[in-house]
Order: sequence, then structure tokens, then C-alpha cells
Amino acid sequence: MLKNRSFILSLFIFISEYGYGQTLSLKAIIDSVEKNHPLVAMYKNEIRSMDEAALGAKSWMPPTAGIGQFMTPYNVNLWKRNGDMLGMGSVMLSAEQMFPNKKKLNADEAYMKAMSSVEKEKKNADLNELIQQAKIFYYDWLILQKRLNVAKNNEELLDFMIKNAELRYKNGLSKISAYYKAKAALGYTKNMQLMYESEIRDRRIKLNALMNISPLSNIQIDTIIKWNDYTSFSFDSSLFYNNRSDLKVIDKQINLNVLKIETEKADLKPQFGVRYENMLGFGGQPLQYNLMAMVKLPIVSWASKMNKANIQSIIWKNNALQSQKQMMAVEYMGMANSMRNEFQLKQKQLKLYDENIIPALKNNYKTMQLAYEQNTEELFMLFDAWEKLNMTQLEYFDILNKALEMQVSLDKLIEKK
Repeated sequence: MLKNRSFILSLFIFISEYGYGQTLSLKAIIDSVEKNHPLVAMYKNEIRSMDEAALGAKSWMPPTAGIGQFMTPYNVNLWKRNGDMLGMGSVMLSAEQMFPNKKKLNADEAYMKAMSSVEKEKKNADLNELIQQAKIFYYDWLILQKRLNVAKNNEELLDFMIKNAELRYKNGLSKISAYYKAKAALGYTKNMQLMYESEIRDRRIKLNALMNISPLSNIQIDTIIKWNDYTSFSFDSSLFYNNRSDLKVIDKQINLNVLKIETEKADLKPQFGVRYENMLGFGGQPLQYNLMAMVKLPIVSWASKMNKANIQSIIWKNNALQSQKQMMAVEYMGMANSMRNEFQLKQKQLKLYDENIIPALKNNYKTMQLAYEQNTEELFMLFDAWEKLNMTQLEYFDILNKALEMQVSLDKLIEKK
């Protein structure tokens, strides 16, 4: 009974790892990447770490306590009372507390709370990279599957030519040179099938890794291509300012620097404190105390130079970040408009191939095949018709691959999932 259960469990594991898995859409893959990739957990923990640190932003400086002897002579005999003369020296207990400036505490808290906002946008930027990478692997797989299907169909067509030619060759009716071309093409087609299958396995493993599941999970993808329409998009700076996470990172960094300036200014505010000292006198001396109010004055010129220099440094840093943001937006605008133009060209080419070129070559092949079967055409004419069709289909897949790459590049630029 135990052996049967072990066998069933092993069979279940084998099927789950190596059998045909579920068919996933591109959206399902993207959702899985967003949910399961370790990058998300890494940033989540980093953001939580910063938010937790911000909870202590309004902490005060710790109080200072001390104990020791105060104005005590080295001669121990003088500590004691001698008649009417009181002893000399005392034991002093002291405590000191500085009170932070409220504006400084508020500025520190605002600064520390804003630190995690930069990491949130960095997470979105890195996640965008992963999502577009998943799209590339997905579309690669999709095109490889289409190439594989054509290769399998070519194998059947070439097999038909070879078998028919062998029959005719026995009767002396076939051109022997075309026969050997077909044999070579058949071997080449089988070799391409092996390559396509290997590359499909590679894309499956890479997608599994992005989804953080077992590399051996035998997932499948649907082969429906969904084209995006970019004609209504206005690739101006506002689009990228609103969509691009890396530009938002710069915005958050600029805002963080503004808050840093406020902390530097708050450091120039006076800081007050109090010090209390209690003396326990020797030799009958009365209890004594000191009570002092204290104030730090960082505004004086020799103490404020660093803060003022830091403020100017941050202002110029923000100017540089603003220029960097504008430069990146201009670059993205140029790239997006150029890509859209090329993307639209590829779509027009695909339409031409789909509606005119490939159907015409398929009809040409069918005509040649019919004529060949009726002994009105030679094998080399049929092979030539097949070769033109096959080369055109490969050209079509190259254009399709380029068009999908352009779509992914545009999605990446505007951070479209």
C-alpha cells in the first residue's frame, strides 16, 4: 500500500514537472512576475525598513547623568569636620537634558518618511524591466512556435516530393538534381525543428525563472498576438513625466533634497537644555545644587559654515537633477516617435505579406503541385515554388519578430504592462 502511494506521488510530481502544464496568457505571466519575483519582496522589505526607521525620527537626545566628587581636596583629613570648621568637598550627582527644536524634529521626520518614496519608484522601474523582459521571452516563444509549425509542414511537403520523385526516378521520369535538393532541404528542416524546440525550452525556462516557479514546469502559452495602437499617443514630455518611473525617481530625489535643505536649516535653530547638579557635602556641609539653562547657538558664523555650504550644494544638485530629467524626457520623445514610425511600417509590411504576398505564393505552390501530380511540371519547378514560399515565410517571421520587439520597446518607454 505504501509503495503504491509512493508511486502515485512520484507520478504526480513527474507530470507536474514534465507533463503539459497550463496555458498562460501574457497577462497571467506578467501578473505572476509582479507577484512572485524576488525583486518585489526585496524592495518591499527595503521600503518597510526605511518606514520603520522613520518612526524614530522625533527621538530626543538621551539624558546625560553623572556622579563624582566636586571641589574635594586631596588631603583626606580635610574632608572631616574639625570643631567649628566644616569638612571640605562633596559628592555631586548631575543630570543634563537637551530639548530638540520642534521644527528640527518635524523636518527630520518629513525627510525620513520621504526616503522610501524613492525606493518605491525604483521598484517600479526595475519591475518594468522584468515585465518587458517577460514580454520578449513570450513573443520569442510565440514566433518560434510559428516557425516550428511551418517547419513541420515543410517536412510533410518535402517528404511528399521525395517519395514521389523516388517513384518517378524508378521509371526514369524525374530530374535527379531536384531530388537531391529536396533531400538536403528535408535534413535542413529537421535540423531547424530541433533548434526551434531547443530555443522554446530555453524561453520556457527563462519565463519560469521570472515567475519564480520551477524551471522544469512545462507551461504553455497561447499564440494569439495582441497588437497595441499607438496612433492616439502624444509622445510629449508630460507623458513621460507621468509614466516613467525613472523620471519619478528623479522627482522624488529632488523632493527629498528639498526636505534635506529643511533639515539643514533646522540645524541652525537654537537648541535649549537644562542641567541640574546636586552636591552631598562632606563634614557637615549643607546640601547644595546647581540649576542651569543652556542654549546651543549654531547660527554663529564659525559653526554654521557647513550647514550653509550643504544647503548650496543641494540646491545645485537639484538643478542638475532637473536638467537630467529634461534631457531624459527629450531622449525618450525622440526614441518613441522613431519607434512608432518603424512599428507602423512593420505592421504595413505584415499586412502586405498576410493579404498579398504569402497567399499568392501558396496558390503558386498549389498550382505547381497540381501540375506536378498531373505530370505537366518537373520536380525542380515544384521545389522552386516551395523554396520561394518558405523563404518568404521566414522573411515574414523576421518582420513579425521586429514588430513585436518594437512594441515591447514602446511599452517599455511608456511603462505599459
